Amino acid sequence: MEKSQTDGVVLRIDGEVQRPLALTFADLRAIAAQHQVPDVSQLAPKRSGGAIRLEGLLAQAGAKPTGDYLTLHSSTDDFHASIPLAAVRDRAVLIYRLENEPLPIKAGGPVRFFIPDHAACHAAEVDECANVKFVDRIELTHGRGHDNRPTEDEAHAELHRRQEEAGGK
Repeated sequence: MEKSQTDGVVLRIDGEVQRPLALTFADLRAIAAQHQVPDVSQLAPKRSGGAIRLEGLLAQAGAKPTGDYLTLHSSTDDFHASIPLAAVRDRAVLIYRLENEPLPIKAGGPVRFFIPDHAACHAAEVDECANVKFVDRIELTHGRGHDNRPTEDEAHAELHRRQEEAGGK
């Protein structure tokens, strides 16, 4: 396992927050138990790993009321998705570990943003592509932030084909 996976910063939270965060794997594990999801398969049977509730991370960062969009950044594949915070705040989790180890890149690590039953959010911007792999930065923004998700069906299908080739969705 690479040292950066266990010792370095794996997730940054910034933007419309009172306390920008730079979190290591150990920091994520140390977040209060009420914000931890020990087994994601309890939320979605086909998923595995341990996660943190988005609401808990936002509380720790001191989300400002002006932040109404959550912009997820993945520097690994230059993918960005911006979604309305109200639609996902109390549903979304961030998967960060398998067993007691950091979530490997092949599983979408360092952090994988996941919205159980994303269709229940009833927001056009919250689609399957809002479940973002390789997340290393969360930016709370006033208004929609950077979003490069494909808008055409063909481009969307191509994105998923490439992701499956790279290790699955």
